[in-house]
Amino acid sequence: MSDSKTFVLIENDEPYLRSIAAKLKLPMVDKPAELPVDAEFCLSLDQNILCLTNLAAEEKTVINVNFSSGSSIHRRVYGGGKNQALGKAIGLNKKANPYVLDATAGLGKDAFVMASLGCSVKMVERSPIVGALLQDGLTRGLGDSDIAKLVNNMSLKVSDSIEYMQSDSLLQDPPDVVYLDPMYPERKKSAKVKKEMQTLQLLLGHGADLESLLEAALACATKRVVVKRPKGAGPLSSRVSTHTIESKKTRYDIYMSF
Repeated sequence: MSDSKTFVLIENDEPYLRSIAAKLKLPMVDKPAELPVDAEFCLSLDQNILCLTNLAAEEKTVINVNFSSGSSIHRRVYGGGKNQALGKAIGLNKKANPYVLDATAGLGKDAFVMASLGCSVKMVERSPIVGALLQDGLTRGLGDSDIAKLVNNMSLKVSDSIEYMQSDSLLQDPPDVVYLDPMYPERKKSAKVKKEMQTLQLLLGHGADLESLLEAALACATKRVVVKRPKGAGPLSSRVSTHTIESKKTRYDIYMSF
Protein backbone atom coordinates (compact mmCIF):
# COMPACT_ATOMS: atom_id res chain seq x y z
CA MET A 1 0.00 0.00 0.00
CA SER A 2 1.73 3.15 -1.20
CA ASP A 3 1.29 6.47 0.60
CA SER A 4 3.16 9.39 -0.94
CA LYS A 5 3.02 11.29 2.37
CA THR A 6 4.83 8.52 4.26
CA PHE A 7 8.59 8.09 3.84
CA VAL A 8 11.26 5.75 5.13
CA LEU A 9 14.34 7.47 6.50
CA ILE A 10 17.29 5.22 5.75
CA GLU A 11 20.45 6.43 7.41
CA ASN A 12 23.68 4.44 7.10
CA ASP A 13 22.12 2.37 4.28
CA GLU A 14 20.18 0.19 6.76
CA PRO A 15 19.04 -3.00 4.91
CA TYR A 16 16.19 -3.67 7.33
CA LEU A 17 14.60 -0.33 6.51
CA ARG A 18 15.19 -0.87 2.80
CA SER A 19 13.28 -4.16 3.01
CA ILE A 20 10.38 -2.44 4.80
CA ALA A 21 10.29 0.35 2.23
CA ALA A 22 10.23 -2.20 -0.59
CA LYS A 23 7.50 -4.28 1.05
CA LEU A 24 5.29 -1.26 1.77
CA LYS A 25 6.20 0.46 -1.52
CA LEU A 26 7.20 3.63 0.29
CA PRO A 27 9.68 6.24 -0.96
CA MET A 28 13.06 6.44 0.74
CA VAL A 29 15.28 9.32 1.82
CA ASP A 30 18.80 9.16 3.22
CA LYS A 31 18.74 12.22 5.47
CA PRO A 32 16.08 14.13 7.46
CA ALA A 33 16.80 17.22 5.35
CA GLU A 34 15.62 15.30 2.28
CA LEU A 35 12.09 14.83 3.63
CA PRO A 36 9.58 16.91 1.64
CA VAL A 37 7.97 19.81 3.46
CA ASP A 38 4.53 18.16 3.07
CA ALA A 39 5.64 14.78 4.45
CA GLU A 40 3.22 13.52 7.12
CA PHE A 41 4.91 10.38 8.45
CA CYS A 42 8.36 8.88 8.57
CA LEU A 43 9.52 5.38 9.46
CA SER A 44 13.01 5.14 10.94
CA LEU A 45 15.13 3.24 13.43
CA ASP A 46 15.90 4.48 16.94
CA GLN A 47 18.16 2.18 18.96
CA ASN A 48 17.11 -0.72 16.68
CA ILE A 49 13.40 -0.05 17.29
CA LEU A 50 11.20 0.72 14.28
CA CYS A 51 9.49 4.06 14.92
CA LEU A 52 6.80 6.05 13.16
CA THR A 53 7.11 9.82 13.46
CA ASN A 54 4.11 12.06 12.93
CA LEU A 55 5.74 14.98 11.14
CA ALA A 56 2.47 16.87 10.70
CA ALA A 57 1.80 17.28 14.42
CA GLU A 58 2.57 20.54 16.19
CA GLU A 59 5.02 18.57 18.30
CA LYS A 60 6.55 15.65 16.44
CA THR A 61 5.10 12.45 17.86
CA VAL A 62 6.99 9.16 17.74
CA ILE A 63 5.24 5.82 18.29
CA ASN A 64 6.52 2.26 18.27
CA VAL A 65 5.62 -1.17 19.60
CA ASN A 66 7.81 -2.24 22.49
CA PHE A 67 6.45 -5.09 24.60
CA SER A 68 9.52 -4.88 26.84
CA SER A 69 8.78 -1.29 27.88
CA GLY A 70 7.76 -0.28 31.37
CA SER A 71 4.21 0.59 30.32
CA SER A 72 3.64 -2.80 28.70
CA ILE A 73 5.01 -4.64 31.70
CA HIS A 74 2.84 -2.54 34.03
CA ARG A 75 -0.29 -3.38 32.02
CA ARG A 76 0.64 -7.05 32.00
CA VAL A 77 1.01 -7.11 35.77
CA TYR A 78 -1.85 -4.82 36.76
CA GLY A 79 -4.16 -4.50 33.76
CA GLY A 80 -5.81 -7.82 33.15
CA GLY A 81 -5.72 -10.48 35.81
CA LYS A 82 -8.16 -13.34 35.47
CA ASN A 83 -10.30 -11.83 38.19
CA GLN A 84 -10.13 -8.33 36.75
CA ALA A 85 -12.36 -6.82 34.08
CA LEU A 86 -10.48 -7.80 30.90
CA GLY A 87 -9.86 -11.35 32.09
CA LYS A 88 -13.50 -11.77 33.04
CA ALA A 89 -14.69 -10.21 29.79
CA ILE A 90 -12.84 -12.65 27.56
CA GLY A 91 -13.99 -15.60 29.67
CA LEU A 92 -10.78 -16.77 31.31
CA ASN A 93 -11.22 -19.65 33.72
CA LYS A 94 -9.24 -22.44 35.34
CA LYS A 95 -10.21 -25.02 32.72
CA ALA A 96 -8.93 -23.35 29.57
CA ASN A 97 -7.65 -20.12 28.13
CA PRO A 98 -9.42 -19.00 24.96
CA TYR A 99 -8.06 -18.44 21.48
CA VAL A 100 -8.68 -14.72 20.87
CA LEU A 101 -8.85 -12.83 17.61
CA ASP A 102 -8.02 -9.18 18.28
CA ALA A 103 -9.66 -7.71 15.19
CA THR A 104 -8.63 -4.10 15.91
CA ALA A 105 -5.07 -4.66 17.08
CA GLY A 106 -3.69 -1.11 16.90
CA LEU A 107 -0.39 -1.08 18.79
CA GLY A 108 -1.09 -4.48 20.37
CA LYS A 109 -1.38 -3.35 23.98
CA ASP A 110 -4.49 -5.33 24.92
CA ALA A 111 -3.29 -8.29 22.85
CA PHE A 112 -0.11 -8.42 24.95
CA VAL A 113 -2.12 -8.40 28.18
CA MET A 114 -4.32 -11.25 26.92
CA ALA A 115 -1.28 -13.23 25.75
CA SER A 116 0.34 -12.74 29.16
CA LEU A 117 -2.75 -14.37 30.69
CA GLY A 118 -2.11 -17.49 28.62
CA CYS A 119 -4.41 -16.81 25.67
CA SER A 120 -3.38 -17.51 22.12
CA VAL A 121 -3.95 -14.17 20.39
CA LYS A 122 -4.06 -13.43 16.69
CA MET A 123 -3.89 -9.73 15.93
CA VAL A 124 -5.48 -8.29 12.81
CA GLU A 125 -4.39 -4.85 11.68
CA ARG A 126 -5.54 -3.26 8.43
CA SER A 127 -2.72 -0.71 8.14
CA PRO A 128 0.48 -2.18 6.63
CA ILE A 129 2.46 0.59 8.33
CA VAL A 130 1.09 -0.18 11.79
CA GLY A 131 1.49 -3.85 10.91
CA ALA A 132 5.21 -3.23 10.33
CA LEU A 133 5.47 -1.66 13.79
CA LEU A 134 3.67 -4.65 15.32
CA GLN A 135 5.87 -7.16 13.53
CA ASP A 136 8.96 -5.29 14.68
CA GLY A 137 7.68 -5.43 18.27
CA LEU A 138 6.95 -9.15 18.00
CA THR A 139 10.38 -9.93 16.56
CA ARG A 140 12.20 -8.01 19.27
CA GLY A 141 9.92 -9.49 21.95
CA LEU A 142 10.85 -13.00 20.87
CA GLY A 143 14.49 -12.06 21.48
CA ASP A 144 13.80 -10.90 25.05
CA SER A 145 14.04 -13.86 27.41
CA ASP A 146 11.78 -12.13 29.96
CA ILE A 147 8.78 -11.98 27.64
CA ALA A 148 9.58 -14.36 24.75
CA LYS A 149 7.22 -17.04 26.07
CA LEU A 150 4.36 -14.52 26.19
CA VAL A 151 5.06 -13.02 22.78
CA ASN A 152 5.15 -16.54 21.38
CA ASN A 153 1.40 -16.64 22.12
CA MET A 154 0.86 -13.78 19.66
CA SER A 155 0.68 -13.70 15.87
CA LEU A 156 -0.18 -11.05 13.29
CA LYS A 157 -2.28 -10.83 10.14
CA VAL A 158 -2.26 -7.60 8.13
CA SER A 159 -5.70 -7.51 6.57
CA ASP A 160 -9.09 -5.87 6.58
CA SER A 161 -10.75 -7.37 9.67
CA ILE A 162 -14.15 -8.03 8.11
CA GLU A 163 -12.65 -9.71 5.07
CA TYR A 164 -10.40 -11.83 7.25
CA MET A 165 -13.21 -12.89 9.59
CA GLN A 166 -15.18 -14.01 6.55
CA SER A 167 -12.26 -15.86 4.95
CA ASP A 168 -12.22 -19.64 4.51
CA SER A 169 -8.94 -19.96 6.42
CA LEU A 170 -10.43 -18.46 9.58
CA LEU A 171 -13.73 -20.27 9.21
CA GLN A 172 -11.76 -23.52 9.34
CA ASP A 173 -10.10 -22.45 12.60
CA PRO A 174 -12.54 -20.03 14.25
CA PRO A 175 -11.55 -18.17 17.42
CA ASP A 176 -13.29 -18.67 20.73
CA VAL A 177 -13.40 -14.90 21.27
CA VAL A 178 -13.31 -11.90 18.96
CA TYR A 179 -12.08 -8.77 20.71
CA LEU A 180 -13.00 -5.34 19.32
CA ASP A 181 -11.54 -2.06 20.51
CA PRO A 182 -12.43 0.51 17.84
CA MET A 183 -10.70 3.86 18.14
CA TYR A 184 -12.64 6.44 20.04
CA PRO A 185 -11.73 9.76 21.65
CA GLU A 186 -11.40 9.76 25.42
CA ARG A 187 -11.59 12.93 27.48
CA LYS A 188 -9.10 11.90 30.12
CA LYS A 189 -5.86 10.56 28.74
CA SER A 190 -2.23 11.32 29.34
CA ALA A 191 -0.61 13.66 26.81
CA LYS A 192 1.43 10.75 25.44
CA VAL A 193 -1.64 8.56 24.86
CA LYS A 194 -3.51 11.46 23.25
CA LYS A 195 -0.63 11.98 20.82
CA GLU A 196 -0.51 8.27 19.99
CA MET A 197 -4.25 8.22 19.36
CA GLN A 198 -4.13 11.33 17.18
CA THR A 199 -1.30 9.85 15.13
CA LEU A 200 -3.16 6.58 14.59
CA GLN A 201 -6.37 8.39 13.68
CA LEU A 202 -4.52 10.55 11.16
CA LEU A 203 -2.78 7.52 9.68
CA LEU A 204 -5.76 5.15 9.62
CA GLY A 205 -8.65 7.50 8.96
CA HIS A 206 -12.12 6.07 9.47
CA GLY A 207 -12.37 2.31 9.83
CA ALA A 208 -15.04 -0.12 8.75
CA ASP A 209 -18.69 0.37 9.53
CA LEU A 210 -18.83 -0.61 13.20
CA GLU A 211 -22.15 -2.41 12.95
CA SER A 212 -20.80 -4.54 10.08
CA LEU A 213 -17.65 -5.21 12.11
CA LEU A 214 -19.70 -6.49 15.03
CA GLU A 215 -21.88 -8.69 12.81
CA ALA A 216 -18.81 -10.24 11.17
CA ALA A 217 -17.33 -10.89 14.62
CA LEU A 218 -20.53 -12.56 15.83
CA ALA A 219 -20.55 -14.84 12.79
CA CYS A 220 -16.92 -15.75 13.46
CA ALA A 221 -16.58 -16.26 17.23
CA THR A 222 -17.59 -19.62 18.68
CA LYS A 223 -18.09 -18.38 22.25
CA ARG A 224 -18.28 -14.60 22.54
CA VAL A 225 -17.50 -11.16 21.15
CA VAL A 226 -16.08 -8.57 23.52
CA VAL A 227 -16.35 -4.88 22.66
CA LYS A 228 -14.28 -2.42 24.66
CA ARG A 229 -15.95 0.95 25.16
CA PRO A 230 -15.25 4.02 27.32
CA LYS A 231 -17.45 4.13 30.37
CA GLY A 232 -20.59 6.14 29.58
CA ALA A 233 -20.29 5.74 25.80
CA GLY A 234 -23.08 4.27 23.72
CA PRO A 235 -23.00 0.69 22.41
CA LEU A 236 -21.23 -0.20 19.18
CA SER A 237 -24.50 -0.97 17.39
CA SER A 238 -28.22 -1.34 17.91
CA ARG A 239 -27.74 -4.98 18.91
CA VAL A 240 -28.19 -5.45 22.65
CA SER A 241 -25.27 -7.06 24.47
CA THR A 242 -25.76 -10.17 26.57
CA HIS A 243 -24.15 -8.50 29.57
CA THR A 244 -21.45 -5.98 30.48
CA ILE A 245 -18.43 -5.84 32.76
CA GLU A 246 -17.12 -2.51 33.98
CA SER A 247 -13.83 -1.26 35.33
CA LYS A 248 -13.00 2.20 36.58
CA LYS A 249 -12.81 3.85 33.14
CA THR A 250 -13.83 1.10 30.72
CA ARG A 251 -16.88 -0.99 29.88
CA TYR A 252 -16.80 -4.33 28.10
CA ASP A 253 -19.96 -5.20 26.18
CA ILE A 254 -20.18 -8.98 25.80
CA TYR A 255 -22.17 -10.74 23.10
CA MET A 256 -22.43 -14.48 23.67
CA SER A 257 -22.51 -16.90 20.74
CA PHE A 258 -25.28 -19.47 21.01
